Parts: sequence; C-alpha cells; structure tokens
Amino acid sequence: MNGKKRTRWQRRPGTTGGKLPWNDWRNASTWRRATQFFLLAINIYIGVAFYYWVRYFETGGTSVYIPRPGGIEGWLPIAGLMNIRYTLETGYLPPIHAASMLLLVAFIVVSLLLKKSFCSWLCPVGTLSELISHLGKKCFGRHFTLPRWLDLPLLSLKYLLLSFFLYIALSMPAQGIQYFLMSAYGMIIDVKMLDFFRHIGTATLVFVAVISIMSLFIRNAWCRYLCPYGALLGLFSLLSPFKIRRNAESCIDCGKCAKNCPSAIPVDRLIQVRTVECTGCMTCVESCPVASTLTFSLQTPPGAQDNGKALWRQTALSGVVMTILVLGILFAAIGYAVYANVWDTPIPEHMYFQLIPKARMIGH
Repeated sequence: MNGKKRTRWQRRPGTTGGKLPWNDWRNASTWRRATQFFLLAINIYIGVAFYYWVRYFETGGTSVYIPRPGGIEGWLPIAGLMNIRYTLETGYLPPIHAASMLLLVAFIVVSLLLKKSFCSWLCPVGTLSELISHLGKKCFGRHFTLPRWLDLPLLSLKYLLLSFFLYIALSMPAQGIQYFLMSAYGMIIDVKMLDFFRHIGTATLVFVAVISIMSLFIRNAWCRYLCPYGALLGLFSLLSPFKIRRNAESCIDCGKCAKNCPSAIPVDRLIQVRTVECTGCMTCVESCPVASTLTFSLQTPPGAQDNGKALWRQTALSGVVMTILVLGILFAAIGYAVYANVWDTPIPEHMYFQLIPKARMIGH
C-alpha cells in the first residue's frame, strides 16, 4: 500500500476493459493509424512517380513521362538544413530545393507544438518500423527491452549521427551552399538518393536486414537508436507546450500506460512527460482506463472525480484534433511553397536530359 486514499474511479465513457473500440471516433490510435497510412500511401506514390520520372530522362524521353512529384523534397533533409542556413544568412528563399527547407520547417513546427509527433503520425519510416514491431509481437508474443547499461549508450548514437549531419549541412557559408546545390551533384541530389536505393550495396543491405530483424524484437529499433531526423525533432520537442500529463490523485497505478508506451517511458511514475523520446502518439492515453487522468494537454487533467468540463475546455488534444493539426501544418507548408512558386525545383528539362543519364558518375 502506498497510503493513497482510494476513491471509486470513473471509467472512460464507451470503453470496454479501459479501451475504446477501434471504430470509435474518439479513439486517438485509430486517427493516428489512419494518418500514418495516408502519408505512407502518399510517399509510395511519390516514390513510384519519381522512379518513372527519372527513367524518362534515363531513356532519352522514350519511356512513360510522369511529372516530378514535389514531395520528393521531403526526403532531402540535409538539403533542407543547408537551405535553412542559406535563408537565415541571406534573408532569401534558396534558388533550388527550397521545398525541402519548407517541409523541414513544417516538421520542426510540429515538434515545437506537439512533441515529436512527426515520428508517430507522419513519418513513413516510423510507420514501417511500427508494422515490423507489431509483426514481431505477433510472432514472439512480446517485445524485449534492453538493459539500461546498454540502452543508454545506444540512445546516444542518433545524436552522434545528428552532429555529423549538422556539421556537414551548417558548416558552409551561404555562398558555398549555393555553389554546392547549383552544382551538377546538387541539382540531381534527389536522383542520387534514388540511386542509393536502386543500386544498394551489400553492406547497406545487411544493415537494413539487421535493423529490420532488431525491430521484430525491440520496438522501433531504428527510430529509438539511430534516426538523426528524430533526434533533431526531439530536441525541438523539449519546447512543446503540449505534453502527456497525469493526474496522480485519480491514477489507479495500473501501469498500463507505461506497459504500452512504444518509447518505454515510465509514464505511470511521471506527472509530465518531458523526455525527448515522447512522440505524442497518445498510446498511453488510449491505454488509461480512468476518465480525465492521462491526457496530451497544456494542463494537468482534472481527474476522474472532476470530469464535468467539455474536453476542449480541459486543453486536452483528441485524435481528431491531432490529425487536423499535424496535417494542417504540413499542407500549410506545401501551400506556401506552391504560392511562392518553389514547390517544383526550377531546373530546365534539357539539364536533366544531360545530367540524369550520367548520375552514377557525378560526384560531390
């Protein structure tokens, strides 16, 4: 016994065993999965369309032509970082790959407001990592947690990778960035990225296989230990006003929130979840059986005995609102890029006819 005065707690309305049905409109996990699969489908389309666009120039215009999808810029985070440096130094939008910067800024804004929710709501790699983890749990019945002495050093790896990429992206002055991105390599950096996957080396293939196998046993192994993109957004997420918050008075100490947290955060022992590992996925919120005890909000929830306020007055975010916010920020950035006429990279087709067939021979 911990001495806490026990009162009859109020179960969340509409729940069975503390959980909402998957098809209940209030279920945040359902909204998150729908958003994830929506973005995954968009990225699959972007990848396929970009492949056919590249093939058109590789074949000298004899194959099927599909316009270059502007969303491919979202896969160029280093170019995005370089262009942020360029814009901050010059005050102007960069002449090339500006959309990569605007998309990166959108994801940073999402993290500043809503924790690292890009990773759990929008990122296609995060979605695939989750699917592999779910498969692993179905096959083996559980996930495994590394001991703290091993987990902590591994957590630092993504920050080492982030430091390396930040040095590459931010060490050059604006003039050097412009020179690099307007070079032959910089103009087709998106094609070089595609070639990396089309002509994947043995070492890279082994690495991908190892990470995939690890993800079967350890939840989101890539995201947790190696993703520098997530590391960057996690640092910005420390400033987020919205956090997972717990009312200790109405909490029944069932531990379901901590058990189900994909990031292995001890939510049941915290009043506010401040860690950079929180992705705002709201899995813990959906796991809590007690009304108004665990929320993703601006303020500590009122507790099960004070649940008379409407949800919006409790400053808590629902799955519907999270979907609107994360997608709204993303499409606002895309809308601005289209308005500023920088969504499509302004490189004439005759340059692509010259450069893309020789892409594998073009170096830095």
